[in-house]
Amino acid sequence: MKTEKVSEFIVNWLKSYALKNKISGFVIGISGGIDSAVTSSLCAETGLEVLCLEMPIKQNNEHLSRSRIHIQNLQLKYKNVSSKLIDLNSVFNSFNNEVGLEENDSIKDLALANSRARLRMTTLYYYAGVNNYLVVGTGNKVEDFGVGFYTKYGDGGVDLSPIADLLKSEVFRLGKYLQVHESIIQAKPSDGLYADSRSDEEQIGATYDELEWAMRIEDNNDESMPINNSREEEVLNIYRSFNSKNKHKMESIPICKIPNSLLKD
Repeated sequence: MKTEKVSEFIVNWLKSYALKNKISGFVIGISGGIDSAVTSSLCAETGLEVLCLEMPIKQNNEHLSRSRIHIQNLQLKYKNVSSKLIDLNSVFNSFNNEVGLEENDSIKDLALANSRARLRMTTLYYYAGVNNYLVVGTGNKVEDFGVGFYTKYGDGGVDLSPIADLLKSEVFRLGKYLQVHESIIQAKPSDGLYADSRSDEEQIGATYDELEWAMRIEDNNDESMPINNSREEEVLNIYRSFNSKNKHKMESIPICKIPNSLLKD
């Protein structure tokens, strides 16, 4: 990958899209991970206004610390970057109390975790609306089009996705080029939807390098590519399972098309 050229291309794409649509700037949620760090840096490079939001909900302290380090570094480097801390804990607690989560209920626990992402999406769109900004997505290609590892109408609810055509390894390369803080580069990727520090790898069962390998096999549709060991077979099955069950996120919403014969009186 021609890292510098890719960075310039994305920055120009972001700026052109905003100016064409008479948009004043961008709003983005900062999680303390590599994807939001790279995306916010690219937005800052446009010279347009960038609002970085911290939206903690029972957040792991390591994630909070990395978020704040990144925002501070951005603001030192770019005068067009501002930030807000929106503590959503009380909102989330009220919601939790109303829906009545039972302890040790894993299904409800996952649904509630996804609700965190949807509360953040609502917050992002509030600030986008009052400032004439665009909500910028932070999903990469593996998450958005491979395993569907994001929340529908949560972190998947955005106006545009500047890094969605980049693999996770390519996002890391951009991060180094953009001088993202080393603590973020070294951190294990995590969706930040739980109070603990569980990583994406722990939830998915495979690393992003492994998922990229599986994605290449599936995208090339090459059944002749050899599977060398039981781990590769396991990773391929993990990829296919996530891809299948999350298709509803990655495809257009089904529309019930009524036959013309039924629409005529």
